[in-house]
Amino acid sequence: MATNLAINDILLNQALELGGFRTKKDTVNAALEEFVKRRKAEDIIDLFGKIEYVSDYDYKKMRKR
Repeated sequence: MATNLAINDILLNQALELGGFRTKKDTVNAALEEFVKRRKAEDIIDLFGKIEYVSDYDYKKMRKR
């Protein structure tokens, strides 16, 4: 999919240099991957404290065969 985007050249060049990427395309793809990973991690972090656990559950019992 060909896309024509107006990207901030200053930020793109800084990311290119900081990331040590060879191309602007590699830089943008890496930035998008990092963005998605961070958002997914935030979703998981939001679950902390919302999941109820059975206090007397013996997880070690399941390991024994």
